[in-house]
Amino acid sequence: MSVRLSAALAALVLLAGCSTTTPTKAPAPTAPVAPVAAPAPTTPADDNLNAVAWSQTAIEHDLIYLQTYRDAQSRLLAALADKQWDALPKDDRVAPAKDLKPAVVLDIDETVLDNSPYQARLIKSGGEYNEADWAAWCNEQRARALPGVVEFTQFAAKHGIAVIYISNRAKDLDQATLANLRKAGLPVSGPESFLGLGTFVEDCEQIGTEKGCRRQLISHKYRVLMQFGDQIGDFVTVLANNADGRQKAMKPYMDWIGTRWFVLPNPTYGAWEPALFNNDYTAPRDERRRQKIQSLRFD
Repeated sequence: MSVRLSAALAALVLLAGCSTTTPTKAPAPTAPVAPVAAPAPTTPADDNLNAVAWSQTAIEHDLIYLQTYRDAQSRLLAALADKQWDALPKDDRVAPAKDLKPAVVLDIDETVLDNSPYQARLIKSGGEYNEADWAAWCNEQRARALPGVVEFTQFAAKHGIAVIYISNRAKDLDQATLANLRKAGLPVSGPESFLGLGTFVEDCEQIGTEKGCRRQLISHKYRVLMQFGDQIGDFVTVLANNADGRQKAMKPYMDWIGTRWFVLPNPTYGAWEPALFNNDYTAPRDERRRQKIQSLRFD
């Protein structure tokens, strides 16, 4: 038998074997794999990153402060010359303003001094405001003056106008606060320049952290030409810290905005925030966040 024939016979045998092979069964279908749950978000429920970043890096932030204090300075001497001019709300003007010395009244935090480094530390740590850490920051005396305020307050002092700071910093922080103000270049005439939380005012009942009693104390000695603050409670007593209550408190004084009252921006904290979750700081952070989202407009 030739080699060629042997090869042909071998091929026929191989083909025959293939034709009788049992087909292979298809693999059984496997059960579908359950989707992996997405990891829980790691962003804190009240993350303040954008607000603090804007406060520290956006030139628009600085321009708003410069614009406000420059505008106020351009109006200050006219207010001084007008003997009927007074910037205290009617409930706080408990003594006649006639013949009293002139003054301007300023809140401190985020109105005069920039505390955004403290807010930045909270972002880094993931924590929330607490009195111990806040007091430690105040005692560092490192807060910088906000744009325009040094020039404005020095201009006021130069023209015989007292500069008074009303703050909800605790009274035991008065020495550190006064030292910080001086370091930042702000005029401080003495201890009475700073009226902190806990300042005793005879015959006036303190309502929480409201500043009405301290404004009344000022009204006995000064005709107030202008007020400055980053919250409406810096100007007038807010009896109900909710949307309606805040509107009601401001309604009688809307014409004073930009003439007697100068409001500065603060997106990082303030009474506006707890007004969104019924002032309940005992609620979990996620629940506070849910209520804040619920307050947003989507059209």
